[in-house]
Amino acid sequence: MAKTSANPSVYSFSARTLNGETISLERYRGRPMLIVNTASECGFTPQYAGLQTLHQQYAARGLEVLGFPCNQFGKQEPGDAQQIGSFCERNFGVSFQLFEKIDVKGPNAHPLFRFLTHAAPGLLGFEKIKWNFTKFLVDRDGRVVKRYAPGTKPEAIVDDIEALL
Repeated sequence: MAKTSANPSVYSFSARTLNGETISLERYRGRPMLIVNTASECGFTPQYAGLQTLHQQYAARGLEVLGFPCNQFGKQEPGDAQQIGSFCERNFGVSFQLFEKIDVKGPNAHPLFRFLTHAAPGLLGFEKIKWNFTKFLVDRDGRVVKRYAPGTKPEAIVDDIEALL
């Protein structure tokens, strides 16, 4: 999945969408991204609404919101790709890009999340993701700018997003 590069960026990775299409994050070159591990049965699940609002407010200015469902935290994303997509659209009107369910920690962690957590460690320098809805803000050059805790609501990072647009 990852290409070898002297200056790795998120553009070095690809992932499969909910409909099974493999896309390279190169597709988003030159656009800031908010990359989030998501879940449908989590106390933070209502953040889908805030993520959709960010998508609606800033997509025309370049922001890409990318959701990566994960079932590693309390088994809070039990559905398959079709169920996840239907849930997100029906309950939150999600129209930003959602990807297939992945692991974001441990030996089977998706290479993108290994990169993100290494580039932007959490509290006390720990690289591990501790829960659903951890967010990573990436600049136009594919560099991780900031990591946000699961409890940080999407609307609370508007100023950081504005700075990248």
